Amino acid sequence: MSFLHGGRHLLQVRSLLRSVASHPTQSQLKTNFKERLFVRTMATGQSPGHQNRLAQEKSPYLLQHASNPVDWYPWGKEAFDKAKTENKPIFLSVGYSTCHWCHVMERESFENADIGKIMNDNFVCIKVDREERPDVDRVYMTFVQATSGGGGWPMSVWLTPDLKPIVGGTYFPPHDRFGRPGFGTILLSLAKQWREKKSAMEQRSSSILEALVQATSSASEGESLPGNECMEKCYQQLTESYDKRFGGFGDAPKFPQPVNFNFMFRLYGCKPEGHQQGKNGLEMTLHTLRMMAKGGIHDHVSQGFHRYSTDQYWHVPHFEKMLYDQGQLAVSYVDAYQITKEEVFADVAKDIFLYVSRDLSNKNGGFYSAEDADSLQTTDAEHKKEGAFCVWKDAELMELLGDKVEGSDAVTLADVFCRHYGVTKEGNVDFEQDPHGELKSQNVLIVRGSLQDTASQFNLDLAVTERALAKSRQILHDQRQKRPRPHLDDKMLTAWNGLMISGFARGGQVLQDQQYTDRAVQAAEFIRQYLYNPDTKCLLRSAYCDIDGQVTQISEPINGFVDDYAFLIRGLLDLYEASYDQTWLQWACELQQKQDELFWDDTGNSGYFSGAGDDPSILLRLKEDQDGAEPSGNSVSALNLLRLSQFTDNTAWKERAEKIFTAFENRLKKIPMALPEMVSALLLYLSTPKQIIIHGDKEASDTKELLSCIHSQFLPNKVLILSDGDSSSFLSTKLNLLSTLQKKDGKATAYVCENYQCQLPVNTVAELQELLKR
Repeated sequence: MSFLHGGRHLLQVRSLLRSVASHPTQSQLKTNFKERLFVRTMATGQSPGHQNRLAQEKSPYLLQHASNPVDWYPWGKEAFDKAKTENKPIFLSVGYSTCHWCHVMERESFENADIGKIMNDNFVCIKVDREERPDVDRVYMTFVQATSGGGGWPMSVWLTPDLKPIVGGTYFPPHDRFGRPGFGTILLSLAKQWREKKSAMEQRSSSILEALVQATSSASEGESLPGNECMEKCYQQLTESYDKRFGGFGDAPKFPQPVNFNFMFRLYGCKPEGHQQGKNGLEMTLHTLRMMAKGGIHDHVSQGFHRYSTDQYWHVPHFEKMLYDQGQLAVSYVDAYQITKEEVFADVAKDIFLYVSRDLSNKNGGFYSAEDADSLQTTDAEHKKEGAFCVWKDAELMELLGDKVEGSDAVTLADVFCRHYGVTKEGNVDFEQDPHGELKSQNVLIVRGSLQDTASQFNLDLAVTERALAKSRQILHDQRQKRPRPHLDDKMLTAWNGLMISGFARGGQVLQDQQYTDRAVQAAEFIRQYLYNPDTKCLLRSAYCDIDGQVTQISEPINGFVDDYAFLIRGLLDLYEASYDQTWLQWACELQQKQDELFWDDTGNSGYFSGAGDDPSILLRLKEDQDGAEPSGNSVSALNLLRLSQFTDNTAWKERAEKIFTAFENRLKKIPMALPEMVSALLLYLSTPKQIIIHGDKEASDTKELLSCIHSQFLPNKVLILSDGDSSSFLSTKLNLLSTLQKKDGKATAYVCENYQCQLPVNTVAELQELLKR
């Protein structure tokens, strides 16, 4: 949720917050708390095996805190009632299981018995997994961002018993330092203020909430449909932030931002020839993808991508791996291959699919959420370190890769590998990227040159060099499996699974590999079995694993949010165009109808709310208006609605997309780079989409040849339909045109249409290629 609108309300919020957040002096506190030595106590004072009530939860993040001395509650009525009954404020801590600074704050504060006692005596303490409950996270992150100008995780917010925010922030160190109060001091300060100035704090929290309501309610008020000026400005804004040398948009830390790639690819796809902006955008994106693939953000040994790079070079990453990154980046690399036919992009996409299939897949078909950045260096180590699972010392590589390269008596695998991946004896991580010294003497693999450079260095041919590198990577992958693995967040989220379904489905289409399509089908079937209620036609947010890897659920399952519907619908549309099974298209239509029913704002402002509005504990009903690490539900929904309208010739869905564009008109015109995915949808709306219909038998070779021809070309403004002549099929009931189509000369035949007005049919690949160029 952004705050470009309602500025006067936010000034009121910040003014109110200053009066609440002021800290008394040490003399006022009358305590020697500042002098206490806070150390990690591992729940000192608790009985062996002590567990709080989070032990009954299934979220991996909540379970990580089940042994804390803090008397944690999950978000729910029991905690709210306790706060009201005991007249205590609430301390709300929001994070996720692979969050590095969440781990730090747990070690420093939540595992400390002294701090735990202060928390238990003065507050009702609630833990929330932001990935499980994004609605709770959005409400209080909105507050933190509005009052501090920033945000992040862990998020720490103090609330009144009726859940109104008092004061908040992110990570707090345990001690007072550098003139700033530590977590313990803040706890005592707020507890004292609550006892002495409770009425004033409650009044201020009510005023803060009222200001937030006013600020957020005005954020989606538009008057007219935006046009091409949004595309022009989005391109301009992204270009101004582009790093010409190393790729990427913005300074360090650098995030992948696949939504930017989607926009640039679509901009190119609209006018691939003779459109300078499109060509420039394509080159910026391809360069970024190449640099990312060569960088340390890419796991060269065990595949997949880490979350982001701490430097401008894509070298030293934050080492967690998130499913939503893998799903979106798979699509980006597949798109890049489809446009360029450069095998390097296909190889990276396959690399992602291998990682997800091997390390983030449940045996029943779902995809897990993430792997942690932190792990133990050795099985007997006491403390985890960031990147320990992924980095290498020079001596270790020399020992593991001591074999000679084939055909050489002098050059070892280590020689070739260390040269190619920038390994040095002293380690290749700068202090600026390792302020805590966790990566001292370690190497994060990065390719700064080329395969040709490495081969020339040792007078080897390219094929021998590539085989030496591949052999080395396999040796290191096998060695890595002997290390303690990072924590796996094995909850399965509908939204993120939807993004990964898109990745595998697009891979199946473009790479012409049935195994990827099959994997997407398996995941879709998983969601239909475990995360969908056929009676209510509603999605659930999350499913979990028990100790044996079997799928399980919490006692009160969490209903799906708009992202769950939108991302899954996108995945199902992509899956239909890969499998041609109309079951998935029909389900997408049904889910879209349910999404409209649950989340659409019918008060006149339009757009989709993030939540259904049926939970009284959620004080703000928000609309996401920023495409970040994940695209917003509104942006993806706009694209979905336009595609569905083309698949089914339903103008009502196109009109709903128009209302989304109008609702976010101000945002799109002022700062479109905040919504590049929605600008992509706008590009589709402003274009003339093609309906490409193949009339033929699904398994026939002539049909497959025509489908392969289509998938070989980057055609973002099209829908693809396979018609086999079955008049009872779902699409035949929606599109009267299908009943009129005939095979030409008894062969599979292609019809290329605009607004379902079709050009003359063709039945050869050469003829179809010519039609698609027009």
